[in-house]
Amino acid sequence: MTKINVVNMEGNPVEEIELNSNIFDVEINEHVVYLVVKNILANKRQGTHSAKTRAEVRGGGRKPWRQKGTGRARQGSIRSPQWRGGGIVFAKKPRDYSYTTPKKVRRLALKSVLTSKVQDGELIVVDDIKMDSIKTKDFANFLKNVKANKKTYLVTDEHNKNVYLSARNVEGVNVAEARFINVYDILNSDSLIISKAALNTISEVFN
Repeated sequence: MTKINVVNMEGNPVEEIELNSNIFDVEINEHVVYLVVKNILANKRQGTHSAKTRAEVRGGGRKPWRQKGTGRARQGSIRSPQWRGGGIVFAKKPRDYSYTTPKKVRRLALKSVLTSKVQDGELIVVDDIKMDSIKTKDFANFLKNVKANKKTYLVTDEHNKNVYLSARNVEGVNVAEARFINVYDILNSDSLIISKAALNTISEVFN
């Protein structure tokens, strides 16, 4: 069992708890993490790109010059791909890039990145993350107190409006609920801050 200190919002240790070894102490599988990150990035693609083929470009209906006798290469249209202003060969069209990966693969990847955060000393557990009002300055002081790095992923047990709005203007901070955490956001952060309640939710949902 891996133990970790729990701190308050002032950065002072309040207790020591044991982390769930089934989630925070597993064998890291880098290939599975790669597969899931690739899937997440593919699902984020809009796929709205669109270019015109030679059939869709306006003009080019008339043969530019006769077939023989000019000394030039034969041409059938000024909208052929080799012409300036012509159509695009194999033009990209709108498409859906999203696909799914098996649930067990996603679960293993999540456990792998959470374990890596523990091993790298980038996991910070806070006893209770709450704010009485929307105050970006107070939130920035909280990050300073717990010694969080610039790119921070903050996980709460449930949606907290004051915390979310206070963190919104702090550069590099991403806030999420425990049940919606994903591999890419965790991997892309330098510090992972989790409330004690969110830690229990993660253990229940992803065990």
